Amino acid sequence: MKNPIWFIFWLLILIFISFFVAFLGAFFYIFLYMLEACCGCWNGINNFLLKCIQFPHFCAEAMLQCRSPC
Repeated sequence: MKNPIWFIFWLLILIFISFFVAFLGAFFYIFLYMLEACCGCWNGINNFLLKCIQFPHFCAEAMLQCRSPC
């Protein structure tokens, strides 16, 4: 049986942290993605920012599966 405490934990992370992280990641991703076309050195940073943008999706999946963070 899945632990409902993890559901609440991921819900709080989703509401209070992940949207803020995704917003900041998207803001910088838009500008750096244009620079990546000129210089490939931004590729690693853009991959990290893309993961930040996808963080709410990760939290929602973990919430529905009641997955522990470890």
